[in-house]
Amino acid sequence: MSATASRPLFLPTRDGALRRHEPKPSRVFNRPDGQLTSRVLFAAAHVVADPLADPWAIDWDQTLAYRYELWSWGLGVAEAMDTAQRGGATVGWEAARELIRRSASAARPGLDRLACGVGTDQLAHDRSWSIAQIGDAYEEQCAFVDDCGVQPIVMASRVLARSARTVEDYVGVYDRILGQVRSPAIIHWLGPMFDPQLDGYWGAKDVEAALDVVVEIIRRHAERVDGIKLSLLDADLEIELRRRLPDGVRMYTGDDFNYPSLIEGDGDRASDALLGIFDAIAPAASAATQALDRADPVGFRDVLEPTVPLARHIFSAPTANYKAGVVFLAYLNGHQDHFKLVDGLESSRSIVHLAELFALADDAGLLADAERAGSRMREALAVAGIR
Repeated sequence: MSATASRPLFLPTRDGALRRHEPKPSRVFNRPDGQLTSRVLFAAAHVVADPLADPWAIDWDQTLAYRYELWSWGLGVAEAMDTAQRGGATVGWEAARELIRRSASAARPGLDRLACGVGTDQLAHDRSWSIAQIGDAYEEQCAFVDDCGVQPIVMASRVLARSARTVEDYVGVYDRILGQVRSPAIIHWLGPMFDPQLDGYWGAKDVEAALDVVVEIIRRHAERVDGIKLSLLDADLEIELRRRLPDGVRMYTGDDFNYPSLIEGDGDRASDALLGIFDAIAPAASAATQALDRADPVGFRDVLEPTVPLARHIFSAPTANYKAGVVFLAYLNGHQDHFKLVDGLESSRSIVHLAELFALADDAGLLADAERAGSRMREALAVAGIR
């Protein structure tokens, strides 16, 4: 079934013109009857700003409501990650603690998957710290997540990237943390395209050398590592790392450009997923995986491959600004009643970028209510002076 399409819009283009866009009927996706079985999917979830707060603050009710939405599609929630603007002026460790606590209380045990980011952002990232202090910071956050009864995601640390002098510094920190987690952790390798301060992570500028370091760490702690999320936007590197992982350790794709082929797999191994784009395309991600559950790879591709142009647009350079696109799509789809991000990050993308996002989301069938989405797009255009 499809809903009625919205009336035409005139969208700005990169050459300064306006083009007529005829919205398509909305595509209807069905929520799963139970848990997804063929792959484990996490959506790195965004936070909703309180538009009336001064200074910036989180709207806790709408933020939690969106977690319920993601869970209803059979996706796990990866909480307090970079999609939630973690590490910014507003979502530091204090706010992340509250976010983790509330999500842990909301998740239904045994039904709603929840994994939460642990890092070092209680330490100022504009100075160096000792390796022992960095380990202490990780340990404090990991203990809090463990006490909440949820799975930890060991996030890449800006202060470790700044302070470490050798590969052994990285190995020592990860040995310490992985040696004491109460439930198997997910290691998060975030590339410099998402955060330039993480350049040279694992103590090696050469990515192949860095791969050797992380594989050795995982091998030593395989029983305490659920998987690794790789966010380097390099499908070949992910396939190589996936091949080298010990049996039982998952590869969670973090490749927001190439996720359909990586999740489908090569007949030998396949990736699970922990993706920021799944915050925006949860219905399609769920429907595609339901097709895999039915052993229907053609149905999987039919749903998920049309979302790739949208994902590549949302994560286009500067990649770190993708949060604005994720939130704009949530606004278009009625999951929040405004397009505001904490710390004013909505201004990081132009109206031309947002207009292209609207058209690509429409092409992928991801506008849940075409009339509402069109109306909200018109409001955004009017604010930008386009009438």
